[in-house]
Amino acid sequence: MQRTDTRQQEKPKQTTNDEQTSRQKRKKQQRTKTPIRRIFPIWLRLIVVFLLAILALIIGMIVGFSVLGDGDPLDVLTLDFWRHVLDIISGVE
Repeated sequence: MQRTDTRQQEKPKQTTNDEQTSRQKRKKQQRTKTPIRRIFPIWLRLIVVFLLAILALIIGMIVGFSVLGDGDPLDVLTLDFWRHVLDIISGVE
């Protein structure tokens, strides 16, 4: 059997007062953090994203109708155009 030397066994690590005070300071700093005040709020971001998506859709319709359809680009924005498209889809014409 082997005999173990008691001096070689690991001793638990003891913390000094400096380490304890620094830990306490860090804990206090974590507790006293002020909430983040956003310059550009989330609800405003959602509205901006929604408006940008609508703008991209309108630009896509204008470009698609004028380039692929060889039509007047602003005809896409008229209500008569969309009535005509819905009539074609529903089979009235």
